[in-house]
Parts: sequence; C-alpha cells; structure tokens
Amino acid sequence: MSISPSPQQADAIAAIVEWYRHRRGQQQVFRLFGYAGTGKSTITAAAIQALGLDPLARGGGGAGGVLFAAFTGKAALVMTRKGTPASTIHSLIYRVSEATPEEIARVETELANLRRTRPRMGPAERAFAETQIRRLELRLADIHKPTFLLNEQSLVRDAALVVLDEVSMVGREMAADLLAFGKPILVLGDPGQLPPIKDAGAFTDAPPDVMLTEIHRQAGESAIIRLATMARQGIEIPPGPHDEHVWKLPRSAVSPAQMLRGGQVICGRNDTRLWLNASMKAAAGFPDIYPAGRSEKIICLRNRHDLGLVNGMFVSLSGIEDEDELSFRASVTTEDGVAIAGRHRFYKGHYDDHLRRDPERERRDWRALRGLIETSWGYAITCHKAQGSQWENVIVYDDRLSRTPEDRARWLYTAITRAERGLVILD
Repeated sequence: MSISPSPQQADAIAAIVEWYRHRRGQQQVFRLFGYAGTGKSTITAAAIQALGLDPLARGGGGAGGVLFAAFTGKAALVMTRKGTPASTIHSLIYRVSEATPEEIARVETELANLRRTRPRMGPAERAFAETQIRRLELRLADIHKPTFLLNEQSLVRDAALVVLDEVSMVGREMAADLLAFGKPILVLGDPGQLPPIKDAGAFTDAPPDVMLTEIHRQAGESAIIRLATMARQGIEIPPGPHDEHVWKLPRSAVSPAQMLRGGQVICGRNDTRLWLNASMKAAAGFPDIYPAGRSEKIICLRNRHDLGLVNGMFVSLSGIEDEDELSFRASVTTEDGVAIAGRHRFYKGHYDDHLRRDPERERRDWRALRGLIETSWGYAITCHKAQGSQWENVIVYDDRLSRTPEDRARWLYTAITRAERGLVILD
C-alpha cells in the first residue's frame, strides 16, 4: 500500500505503531476517531502494514493475525466487499444458548399446576405460590429469547490485534465481553454518529488517542461531506442544489413514485418508515400485503448466519407460496446474487405491521418465529437500520426525529453520510 499521508495522518499512523509496539500491554484499547472524509480506514491499513501484521488473517493467524469486526452485519458485509474480511462482533465473541422445548414445557406445566391448585391452598401457602407464579410468568415471558454466552473458543483468543469499525453503536456490556479476552483493540469511531439505541457508546464516551479533523482534499470537494459537516455542527443546510447530484428540497416536491427512482430512503421514525413503505410500494404497483416475487424491495431484519443472511441485507424472493397464518414459503437470493439453497419460511408479521402496527405481535408470535426468516419492505428504512451501510444514492426524509439539538445533529449527519454520490434531503 502506498499513500502520501498529510502531517496529521502521518502522526496518527506513528501513534498507532508506537502504541502497539510499546504500550499495548498497559493500554488495551487505542481509539482512532475521525469525522467522515478524514481517512480512518486508510490510516489503519497503513499502520497495519507498518507493523508487519497480516490484514487478511481469518482465525487469528498466530502472532501476525488481525481480526476485523463491526457492530452490524451489514457493516461487516460492506467491509468484506471492500477487501477487508470482517464479521460482526456478536458472532465473533458469543455462542447461542436457547431453551429446549422440554424446558419450556416444564415451565408451562409447573405454572399451570400452581394456578390450578392455588384456590385450595391456605393463606401462607397461597402467598408463597403467588410469588412462584410471578417468577414463572416472568421466566416464560422471556424464555423464547435466545441467551448469548461468551465463547471461550472465539478466534479472538489467538489474534494479534482486533480492529473494530463503526464502534459508535457498541454498548457497554458487549465492550466488556470483548475486552475480557485481553487482546489489543484498535477502534475506529466517528463521534458525530448516532449512539446505540439503549446504551451509551462504550468506546466513544472516552477521549480519543487520535482525533482526525482534517478532511481529505478529494473528500473536501464532495458536497455530501460539506453538508455532513454542516449537519454535525448544527448549521442549517440551505435549500436548493449543492452540486448536480446533491439537493435539499421540500417534502412536497418529491412524490413516492419519484422516491422509487431516487435511491435508498432513510427516515427517523418507525411510523414514518411504515407510511413511506406503504406509499412507495403502492406507487411501484405492488398492492399485495405480502411479497409476490415481482422485484419488490425487501430487507432482512435479523441475522441468519446459517443461511448467509445478515441484518440490513436486501434480498429477492421468488416462488412464493402461502404457508399458514404467520408465514409464507419462498426461494431467496441475496443482494450479491447468491441463491440460497432450498425453500424457506418467512414471517408475515412485519408486513402486517404496515397495515396495522401491533407492538405485542412479536411477543405473541414468539413460538412461530423460531426458525422463520424475518424480513420487511425495504423501500424506506430508519437511520439506525442504515447505520454501517452506504448506497450510491440516498434520500433523507427528515421527519424531525430529535430530542435535543445534539440528537438532531447526530441523526442528520449519520443519514447524510450513508450517501456515496447522490443525496436529496427532504425537509
């Protein structure tokens, strides 16, 4: 690899090399932060080369192995497509443990017996039984959820270095589990992006070892980077054209039919996502409640590593047949054109939500969900779902999802930086 780094970039490369060679035993995590366009990935590759480590090692590779990971499956997929084989942090360090049908049946039987015999109990015995019933009810409410345990045999054990990208979404519990392996970790963060939904960014809540602020000359010529910088700084983006591919327009200026031709639509609220998907699907001439195999835009909502499907991946369905009240069966092809062998069952519930949203649907359907592939319409997705992904052209439907000016700046910055070439902001 041959680059001509700026003085700031050269200092960053030298700092990473110095940390790894002399201080990784005392400082496990090195934080390389930078905003969009500052060259974090380029600097990382140069530092790994300077250290003589193998950037393509899968499985640790002994003393020279580097493992790459990201929070979301789609971010790991994007890294892999760009030549850096990566996995999700989750799949890298956890193994799944699920309740067996026998265990579920045992809990249900015990609960039913207590409920049946409670009326015949004395006061003291009944009070104790009611405590047991509440405990079993809580256990049964969550028994369908898989439990993820730290994998002692993880590939991280033998890695020389772990590199994490898109770390703004990593929560404290996952970070602590990763750190427990004791390996040096280089984290790449963008403090301007959205934090995790339920947790503060575990790797972005501490000062960086290196903060990149200088935009690459080529990146600085991009209207997308200019608008992202304005959004991050809380500066109101003016309406109109910003180059031939980047515009800010009122929402009324673009119809759902026009959105279909404009690229990936990103919004803030789930209610907005449902409305946009319904409107764009209708504009595309797809009136059915469920996919019919007519080139509809469908997104995968949960990882299915056994099938090569990752959360955030777009898929195509064919040969669709209704199965039962909660599922249909179809053949599936990934967005990379890979046909998954066999025919598989898909959950209907996320499509039903576009007609009538039901917050209790997944909890009610948890038994049926085991083994089903979860997908939904993907014409519009939320910014949190888009995090870690990029598209050539993006439409940002600004539905003003924000609690504070800082929240709004993070949301808009993250949405804008999903675009590579073309961008339309609808306000």
